[in-house]
Amino acid sequence: MHKTSAWPLAGAYTVLVVYASLYPFSGWRNQEIPPWEFLFAGWPRYWTGFDVAANVAGYVPLGFLLALSFLRRGNVRFFAAHPNVAAIAVAVGAGTALSFCMESLQAFLPSRVASNVDFGLNVAGTLAGAALAAGLELAGVVDHWSRFRERWFIPQARGALVLLALWPFALLFPAAVPLGLGQVLERLETGLADWLQDTPFLEWLPVRDVELQPLVPAAELLCVGLGAFVPCLLGYTILRSTGRRAVFALAAIGLGTLVTALSAALSWGPAHAWAWLSMPVRLGLLFGLMLSLLMLAVPRRGCAAVLLLVLVVHLGVLNAAPASAYFTDTLQAWEQGRFIRFNGLAQWLGWIWPYAVLVYVLLRVSRPDATSRIPP
Repeated sequence: MHKTSAWPLAGAYTVLVVYASLYPFSGWRNQEIPPWEFLFAGWPRYWTGFDVAANVAGYVPLGFLLALSFLRRGNVRFFAAHPNVAAIAVAVGAGTALSFCMESLQAFLPSRVASNVDFGLNVAGTLAGAALAAGLELAGVVDHWSRFRERWFIPQARGALVLLALWPFALLFPAAVPLGLGQVLERLETGLADWLQDTPFLEWLPVRDVELQPLVPAAELLCVGLGAFVPCLLGYTILRSTGRRAVFALAAIGLGTLVTALSAALSWGPAHAWAWLSMPVRLGLLFGLMLSLLMLAVPRRGCAAVLLLVLVVHLGVLNAAPASAYFTDTLQAWEQGRFIRFNGLAQWLGWIWPYAVLVYVLLRVSRPDATSRIPP
């Protein structure tokens, strides 16, 4: 029996909600008022439709995943009479507790304002998501998904499915190279240098002797191609047949292209949604698709080994190049503009996603795989 992917996704989404709610984690102060005082405050003087939509929409996936994980993990045996009502109650209770903690902690942050309206909207979003999950369960949609999963994926597919579900959201935050997730070395060096400033440990920090050079078109082509190839290989490690692999590869690369266009539209405006699709990028997408087609018949364990190699090469080439000044301005627009509430929802995913895949594949390769062969 397979394990549900909803539970780890709910945990991951909870972490992201905490990050987005408490960003930027600086300037903590004690106002000497109870942190729950926001519950009794009046109606806020200033609010926008974007704020309302963000507070509701931000908790809808949480309620959906919590209710779904409750229903699919077998906990309903204690509530056999009303399992869907119990799932909604558990999800709303957890979402309410999380929102209350986040609003209470925001009372200690100068850049955030605790609000009873935000709290109510968060609870409403959780309720909407939980009700949606219960409705889909009653309609039989979740059972259809379970049967689809059994036909397409091996039983031990939960970890890869979670990573694949997070991949489109990781692409939403603008990347210096399209599909180039995991470019963290330059920021990590700068952050460590600032942290160790005025300490004797600053001299211990390794410094690269050569200045980072922008990627040449051939290197950009390689990064785009490998960035499209990685999710395809990850899917190959859990798919049951070569035909399904071909469908998955086309769908994954198509989805990556569309999400990258959405990210560009959010960053530079709808008129520039496809401005990133230069000649090296187009050739890189084609290169990634060709590599994916060549690997269709390779056993799962072989795909996992190739995925390790591809990840190392991709991250090595990507982190050997700096982010352009224009890209830095784009990041500032995201981090200081209206996307600040969603900053942590995509930025950290874009940074850590390939490294999480690396850890997952290392664990997969280290274990024997009884279903390594791929049927035709």
